[in-house]
Amino acid sequence: MEPNQQELYEYARKRVKQKKRVYFHFILFLVSSVFFYIINKVLDVDPQDDWYLWVITAWGFLFVLHFIKVFVTESFINKNWEQEQISKLVARQERRIGQLEKKLENENDTTTTTTTP
Repeated sequence: MEPNQQELYEYARKRVKQKKRVYFHFILFLVSSVFFYIINKVLDVDPQDDWYLWVITAWGFLFVLHFIKVFVTESFINKNWEQEQISKLVARQERRIGQLEKKLENENDTTTTTTTP
């Protein structure tokens, strides 16, 4: 397998694994939410407080963050995006180095012409 194909395969495998974890997280969230409700209301474990709502809300928030990371952030901030950003920064640094070298050459030229009569 060529290096480029291997890289594409590894990226695809990583994305499938991430999506699989999100789906598992969602199923676990649903089952646990029902379980917490049953514990709180049916089994009468501190039923006056409705603590299950706090647990479900906190877990739901964590699930939303996980979902956003996998399906929103990772979809456009991926390896290609990273390589493009690196290329842009390297090009910017090279331009800046070129400008500084030109400035240094101009200063050297002006000092050599002013010092020699």
